Amino acid sequence: MSAFIQATNLRKSFGSKLVLDNINFELSAGEPIALIGPNGAGKTTLFSIMCGYLTPDTGDIKLLGHTPGSSALFGRVGALPQDALFDPNFSLLNQLSFYAQLQGMNKARADADAMRVLTLVDLADCAKQKATSLSHGMKKRLSIAQALLGEPELVLLDEPTAGLDPMNALQIRQLIAKMSEQATFVISSHNLFELERLCGTILYLEHGKLVQQRTINTKVSQGFLTLTLEQGESAQVLKELALVSGVHKVDCQQKNEYLIWFDAELAPDTDLAVLQALRSHGWRYKSLQRGQSLEQQLFAVANG
Repeated sequence: MSAFIQATNLRKSFGSKLVLDNINFELSAGEPIALIGPNGAGKTTLFSIMCGYLTPDTGDIKLLGHTPGSSALFGRVGALPQDALFDPNFSLLNQLSFYAQLQGMNKARADADAMRVLTLVDLADCAKQKATSLSHGMKKRLSIAQALLGEPELVLLDEPTAGLDPMNALQIRQLIAKMSEQATFVISSHNLFELERLCGTILYLEHGKLVQQRTINTKVSQGFLTLTLEQGESAQVLKELALVSGVHKVDCQQKNEYLIWFDAELAPDTDLAVLQALRSHGWRYKSLQRGQSLEQQLFAVANG
């Protein structure tokens, strides 16, 4: 059985600039997949190739066993470009119905599917309005509705919450989490907070190379605590936390944030001991969680 998504020796250049350098990966259907990396890493190019907007110079990529852009993928793959635009002269219903008809649906079915996806993103009451009347957050939800036409098995989203206020961003994360039961999402984003809560796998690109493909550790990690304080002198905090029973290393990740290594077998209640130590010194904390953040997993991988 072929992989859900598979890239083999994928290369892409623009002029003399090599943007993707021999990319290889296999991905399975299931939890959302994160596509991340610094600016200029090749994310947009890879995303565009997956959508069928660009073709690689060499190598091969298959989605659900087919080349991106193939008619065999109509209705099976949906995509949201970062700067998706809608015609200001047509209603939301008419535009989405038109896109559905481009997938091969007849008019009646296309209208029904357009209303289905508008309902999913809580825009059914706006079906007869034009896109110009919508807020930025509503336009983003409309773009996601377009990507969900035809009940696709794979949905590609480029920066789905970029520029949104926290409430609208939360609504979109909740929608993706809900829809992940029916489809596999690939999400390109710089927002590690968002990806940590949504995704099960990451592809990390840097300078056109795939430098990491890994499962995000969302389960409780028995060897780490991540502590964020409201205040506290870092040198003193490091010293006092290192004295807590079971702790064998403490590192200050950034201002008032600490990563604590502990022996889970010998001291399973280290988190409680840490809280007691904080209380004894009058240090107020913002959060204490078991495990490492996605940022720590990517950029500060612990070696013990």
